[in-house]
Amino acid sequence: MTIRRKVKKVIDGDTFQTHTKVNGSNFIRIAGKNAPEKNHAGGRAATQRLKRQIQGKVVTLKPVGRSYGRTVAKVRHKRKYIR
Repeated sequence: MTIRRKVKKVIDGDTFQTHTKVNGSNFIRIAGKNAPEKNHAGGRAATQRLKRQIQGKVVTLKPVGRSYGRTVAKVRHKRKYIR
C-alpha cells in the first residue's frame, strides 16, 4: 500500500510532518535513514538537506512500521527514494 501526502514541515534529518495523518500519525520517520539529531554534529546540515529535498512537496509513502508514535515509512519523491 502506498500513500501520497504533502510534507508540512521537516523536523530533523530523518523525520517530517505531513498535513494529513498516515496510520494514525502525521509524523513520519524515514525507514532505513539515521541522521544525526539537530543539536549534534552534522544534524543541522542533515535537516537542511532534507528540507531542500521534500519540504512543501508531495511524497509517496510506503508504511513499514511505527516507532515512538511515528509512522515509519519508505519515502519517495519523483520516483527517487529518500535515503
